[in-house]
Amino acid sequence: MQVSVDEDKCCGAGTCVLLLPEVFDQREDDGIVVLLEQRPDARQHTLVREAASVCPAGAITVHEDA
Repeated sequence: MQVSVDEDKCCGAGTCVLLLPEVFDQREDDGIVVLLEQRPDARQHTLVREAASVCPAGAITVHEDA
């Protein structure tokens, strides 16, 4: 799995950070998402998918490995 974020779409809701702070963070100045781990550990995949699905701005994209 590979994760990407679109900072231009992010509205700073922070749901992703609450779900998985090991993978997502927010910038101090404006709350925009910061991706900490582009290839999260397999144990985190379920929560990464959940973060992407609940993101109100649709700023998180999950790319499943083939």
